[in-house]
Amino acid sequence: MITLGIVLLIVSVFAKVAVLQTIGVLLIVVGVVLFLLGGMGRAVGGRRHYW
Repeated sequence: MITLGIVLLIVSVFAKVAVLQTIGVLLIVVGVVLFLLGGMGRAVGGRRHYW
């Protein structure tokens, strides 16, 4: 999710599409939150680890 968010941010810079930038930022934030919760051993979406 984090990687997809970064790719969308890069594409939005070249294509100048604001919607892609917004979606990219949201994917990065959600990916980081899930990564941190999974790294702490907390179950995310029924899984013990998120990767």
